[in-house]
Parts: sequence; C-alpha cells; structure tokens
Amino acid sequence: MNTLTKTNVRLFASAKSWIEGEALRQLYATSRLEGVRLAVGFPDLHPGTGSPVGAAFVTEGLIYPYLIGGDIGCGMALFRTDLVQRDVKLNRWAQIPFDLEHVWTDEVAEVLAKEGLESTEFDEALGTLGGGNHFAELQAVEEVLDAREFKKLGLGKQQLVVLVHSGSRGLGESVLRDYVAEHQASGSDAESFAAAAYLQGHDLAVRWAKVNRRLLAERFAQALGAEADLLWDGSHNSITPQELEEETVWVHRKGAVVAEDEAVLVPGSRGSLSYLVQPLGDGKTEPGRWPTVRAASGRGAKRVCACANGSGRSSSCRLRWAAA
Repeated sequence: MNTLTKTNVRLFASAKSWIEGEALRQLYATSRLEGVRLAVGFPDLHPGTGSPVGAAFVTEGLIYPYLIGGDIGCGMALFRTDLVQRDVKLNRWAQIPFDLEHVWTDEVAEVLAKEGLESTEFDEALGTLGGGNHFAELQAVEEVLDAREFKKLGLGKQQLVVLVHSGSRGLGESVLRDYVAEHQASGSDAESFAAAAYLQGHDLAVRWAKVNRRLLAERFAQALGAEADLLWDGSHNSITPQELEEETVWVHRKGAVVAEDEAVLVPGSRGSLSYLVQPLGDGKTEPGRWPTVRAASGRGAKRVCACANGSGRSSSCRLRWAAA
C-alpha cells in the first residue's frame, strides 16, 4: 500500500531568510526524482553539488546516496569539560598548537577494536579534523531559558563545553565513490544488492565519524589540560529507514539532523551564539513525521578555534539553552 501518493515540497523559512534561487531550484528538482515523496528545505538551505544542503528528503522504494554526499556521517558533537569560566587563560591558550588536522599518534587499532570498527585504509585519519568548515571550539553558557530542562543535562552554568564539527574523512568519500563508479547519481532499489552494499559502508562511516568526533574532543580538551565527556552527538549527512504504516521509507538528511526526544545543538556562525534546543512532543515519531532540524553547520572560514583566541578576529563563542 502506498501511504505517500504524491510529492510534497515544504520550506521552513521566514520573510527575513535569505535563500539563493539555485538552492530552491535544486530542492524542487530533487523533489521530482523517482520515489521522492517529501522534500523539505530548512532556513539555512543553500546550493550543494547537484542537490541542496540544509534539506531532508523522504523516499519510497529507492535510496539516493548522491543526495547526502561523500562526507557520510558528518555531524556535530557537544562535550562537557571539567573547566569552568574562571579557568579561562586566553593568553596561554592562544599559544597552544592544537594540530587537530595532523595524524593522531595514539593507538588507533586499540580504539577501532574497542568501538567494533573494522580497519580500513583510512585508519590514520581517525582523530583528525579535516578541512572546509570543520571546526573544534570551546564554548561557555551565555543564557539559560529553561532551567528545568537545562538541569537534566548535568551541565553547570559556569562549565565550559567543546563543540566539534567533523565527519568520516576519506572513508565516507570512498563509500560514495564506489557507488557512483557503477551507478553515477542514480538511485537504487532499496532491496537491491547495490543498496545493501552502499548502506553497509554508510553505516560504518556514520559510526566511524562519531568516534572521530569523540577523539577530536579528547585531543582538544587534553591540550587545555582538561577532560571531555559526551553530551550529544548528531549526524547531519545520513540515510535512515523509518517505518510508516507497515512500510519502510528512507529519510535522506543533508545538512539536517534528527530531532526526537533529546536536546539538539544548533551551532551559530563564527562568533555568534549556538543554541541547545529541546524538541517539543513526546519524542515518538508519528506516522508521516520525521523530526529533523537544520544543522546550520556552514561557516565560511577554515579553523581550529579555541574560541576567544586572543587575535581579536572573533568574539567569544557562547551557548544558549532554549526550548523549541
């Protein structure tokens, strides 16, 4: 039984949102692909390579690996540290060579075994940041708008947190490259061997990327003489199955993250506020609904930033808690 009979296109934006015409063209073009039943653009929708970023697509019967790109599993992760605001030493920290784009020198094989990850040709990239708009930064709480929900995080108002944006490095790219070599940008039947082979690599890349963010946070915190414990991790490039009235649909998220029952981090642009938001509702996915929020991960400058870096080029990165 087809539960989604036609394609819906939705755009979540206000009159003040600036969205490029090319991004809208890509959104509507993608909505016309075979099997696409829902195309959603978020306020930070912008053009990507063939399909837009800051969007989610729901398909029936087919998956489209090209829609989520090569950095499979790329996402954000937030970690509490044992540092508080009075521990900040800007002059000293500005001199620290974080070197998060350089090879991590600890025992990679041990980490892979502990996390149940198979060894690949990209082992040496584990624990490294990558280029583009990936970043790691230290943040402080600016304002708490819902004290009860904030308390559930086990985070103090004076406590510093580390935010990391990174992905699966070359691993995810290799998974997409293998698929594209045979199928180009075409989709595949979700029950086919091609889809199964891709999804196996996809799932490995998603898990690898999560471990990568954890190692990056540990490296970052250790450079400051601190420890980092995971608060939240979310992938914004993924394909996930969802049950809809006894049928399986596939949710493709590109620059968008799952928002169910736990707090979600929406990062701001460089030097502006980030937000921890609590999704409304009971956390259950109702038929025809796939809770998603924008990732807002686009930042124009490459960086490894310990936020107020003493250079005067960036204002302090802050964190605000709110319900949404």
